[in-house]
Amino acid sequence: MQALPVITDTTSASPRKPEWLKIKIGHTKQFHGVRELVHGSKLFTVCEEAACPNMAECWSRGTATIMIMGDVCTRSCGFCNVKTGKPLPLDTQEPRRVAEALREFDLKYIVITSVDRDELEDCGAGHIAETIRLCKEISQNTRLEVLVPDFKGKPGSVKTVCDAGPAVYAHNMETVARLHLQVRPQAKYWRSLDTLAQAKRHGMVVKSGIMVGLGETPGEVKEVMRDLVDAGCDLLTIGQYMQPSRRHLPVIEYIHPEQFLEYKKLGQSLGLKHVESGPLVRSSYKAETQEELLRAGTLAAV
Repeated sequence: MQALPVITDTTSASPRKPEWLKIKIGHTKQFHGVRELVHGSKLFTVCEEAACPNMAECWSRGTATIMIMGDVCTRSCGFCNVKTGKPLPLDTQEPRRVAEALREFDLKYIVITSVDRDELEDCGAGHIAETIRLCKEISQNTRLEVLVPDFKGKPGSVKTVCDAGPAVYAHNMETVARLHLQVRPQAKYWRSLDTLAQAKRHGMVVKSGIMVGLGETPGEVKEVMRDLVDAGCDLLTIGQYMQPSRRHLPVIEYIHPEQFLEYKKLGQSLGLKHVESGPLVRSSYKAETQEELLRAGTLAAV
């Protein structure tokens, strides 16, 4: 298997960023309110940790992605800008703090995600489930989606999260099978698919996401989509990979917006209920819209 290059000096191997990836940032009153809430509650967000290009838009709509279980991950994925190392012990007060923060600002939709905590017996599933339960109890007007790790494939951990009753259970494939070892060295392609299949068997609305521009082919993207449909996946996001730093995997190609549109059409023709596909799309982009349409039964039927 050909390894993807890793940039270790000051010379970037990535092509020049095209015009369609340049965005205008506008900050509304709602945006500043969400930011004050997040910082005041000492919460981490993927929006900030990953420098998401859609942060201003999402926060202005009253949605955000909260990252729990700390800001240090036990894995070292080649695309991710979250710190890798030995995490601190879990903060047992965090689930209630998250729930109370949501109630305070009355967010309409929240995505709860986390770092990987492979050192824990349940890989953090119990902590995530407690966060879901308290959020549902304390902030009843907020719809809740979880974007979770693979929990090393442990069925008990998947069940624990599903039993807490999130509106959507998400776990990202991130890339195609051929590139999986380079992009996610401590994960397994088949294990991620099985994690999603387990969640589906527990009655969950299931969601995943992939990045493109890492050297994959359209045929390989189609293969991922077919595998996701077979696993019971309902929703899929597809976005352009952006290199966080010169020490991360480089961008091999910037995918044209027309190709993203083709991926959207292809995925839905294969049986996915909805595909959110575009250069700036990230895992949680317009998550509340997808879930609302799915709940209303207005998305394409599988």
